[in-house]
Amino acid sequence: MARVTSKGQVTVPKRIRDALGIRPGTEVEFELLDGQASLRRRPADEALQRWRGHLKKGADTGTDALLEDLRGR
Repeated sequence: MARVTSKGQVTVPKRIRDALGIRPGTEVEFELLDGQASLRRRPADEALQRWRGHLKKGADTGTDALLEDLRGR
């Protein structure tokens, strides 16, 4: 049994974290279905999808070039 804090936080039990491979920094998703909530670990490839298209095609992907691109040349 878990209890919700005043900030809306819940501690996921260790056996559930272990079973799902959830570690600090792991992204999770909640889904509401028929009045019940489910939790799932967000696959790493889905987490990376939000960055798709941020780098220019054929651009130099070195750290310096990336920082210049982000800051503006």
